[in-house]
Amino acid sequence: MRLLNKVKQGMAAMVLLLLTACSSSDINDYQGTTPDLDLKQFFDGKLTAHGTVQDYSGKVVRRFTVDMLASWQGNQGEIKEWFIYDDGEKQIRIWKITYLGNGKYSGTANDILGEAEGQAVGMALQWEYEMMLPVDDTEYQVTFDDWMFLIDDNTIINRSDINKFGITMAEVTLVISKVE
Repeated sequence: MRLLNKVKQGMAAMVLLLLTACSSSDINDYQGTTPDLDLKQFFDGKLTAHGTVQDYSGKVVRRFTVDMLASWQGNQGEIKEWFIYDDGEKQIRIWKITYLGNGKYSGTANDILGEAEGQAVGMALQWEYEMMLPVDDTEYQVTFDDWMFLIDDNTIINRSDINKFGITMAEVTLVISKVE
């Protein structure tokens, strides 16, 4: 009887774990938080970032820095990013972003498939987009679930899940700072 109870408890814990693992934050959870994240205001001028890539187990597998230059003309923005990875690899990404009103944004970049769609609410912004991600000698089509959290006027923490077939394969954490 004890063994049966242990099995039932174990199964209940596994079901609870699966249910909570499948749930995710909703952008509307950040309604009323401050300061408000406005990409046009934050991404203006020179910025720098430092980040890590963690594999599915949480192990840091890459580190990188990014220099950024951002500008806006009306509701059209451009963010140029120059990445340098700890293994010496360099990469350039240029985002073209459009502010659509009501906290909504769309964006394209040279290595993004289609269009990124984003929504800012309070101090947070969530982007979703498809990307061809090079890993060694292969490219994989993955989905980014990209979250930005405005800490203060000069700092954003950016956290992205990299998903394939609905499973998180890696996570990127990035601290973005304005350059004085």
